Amino acid sequence: MFVSQTKLFGQLNAARATNSYDRRLVALAKVDLLIIDDFGLKPLRSPQDEDFHDLIAERYERKGTIVTSNLDLSEWGDAFPNKLLGAATIDRIRHGAYNVILDGKSFRLEKSPPNTPKSTIEKGGKTN
Repeated sequence: MFVSQTKLFGQLNAARATNSYDRRLVALAKVDLLIIDDFGLKPLRSPQDEDFHDLIAERYERKGTIVTSNLDLSEWGDAFPNKLLGAATIDRIRHGAYNVILDGKSFRLEKSPPNTPKSTIEKGGKTN
């Protein structure tokens, strides 16, 4: 299952609102491979940090989890409002994990509109 961090927390929040949170958490915990995209793109708020910890704890050493992020691993703790909870969650993610760092040009450079200066794209700028 592939899901962005934003969509994941939206699903868990909706499940909480309909009293199906436990059922949704169990379903997510059972997925053989869960890929959570864009971790830390938006800082976590309470109870998102607790939801994330609960999900990682349920999957810990049972199922495969891939977390992608534009943050350096040393910055992940900054995404958590509760630093202790963040440290515990990150510890579970890192235990036995592979850290794959992709370094290079963005594949989006290849798909940029014609006549767009590459320096604008490389800096993340927008064109009119």
